[in-house]
Amino acid sequence: MIHKLSITKDEINELPLFHFEGKVVLIDSRSKALDVIDSLKSEKILGFDTETKAAFKKGERYDVSLLQLATDTHAYLFRLNKFPLLKELTAILEDPNIVKAGVAINDDLKALKKLTPFEEKNFVDLAKVAQDRQIINFSLRALTAIFLRARLSKKAKISNWQREVLTPAQLKYAANDGVVGYLIYKALVK
Repeated sequence: MIHKLSITKDEINELPLFHFEGKVVLIDSRSKALDVIDSLKSEKILGFDTETKAAFKKGERYDVSLLQLATDTHAYLFRLNKFPLLKELTAILEDPNIVKAGVAINDDLKALKKLTPFEEKNFVDLAKVAQDRQIINFSLRALTAIFLRARLSKKAKISNWQREVLTPAQLKYAANDGVVGYLIYKALVK
C-alpha cells in the first residue's frame, strides 16, 4: 500500500472521526483483570497505551491510571488506580511473543515500571518505525490519518483519569487510542 509521507492539520481535520466499533471492556478489579488475561496471552499483537491524570502544578505528579491493551475487536481498559499492576499483566508486557504497539511509548513504560518493575519485551514504537520510513508526521493522530484515513479525537486526553467513574467520552477516547496502535501496526509493519 502506498501512503503519504506527511499530512497537514487541515487534511486531518477533513477526515471522518475514527470510531471503534468493537467491544470496550472496562476492568476495575483484580478478579476482572484475571478473567481477561488468558485471552490476551493468545494474541500476537496488542495496541498499547496508558493514561495518567494531568498535572498542572509544579512538582505535582500522578501514577498511571489506565492501561489500554487492544486488538481489532476488543479494547481492554485496566483501571490501575483501582487495583495494582498484577504480575499476570506484567507477564504479557514481558512476553517476547506478543507485539505491543503504540506511539511514543517510553514515558508510558517508565510510568508503569514505577508501579511494578518489569522487563518489557517486543514493544514497537510506531513513531520510530514511521520515522525510519521517512514519514514526516508521526504523532498518533497523524499516523491514524495517514494509515487509517480517519481523524483521532484528542478531546478527553487532558482529563481526570482517576475519577471514580470514567465518562463515556473518556472510555471512547481510551479505547480508540489503544485500538489505533494495533491497526497502525498492521498497516505499517507488514
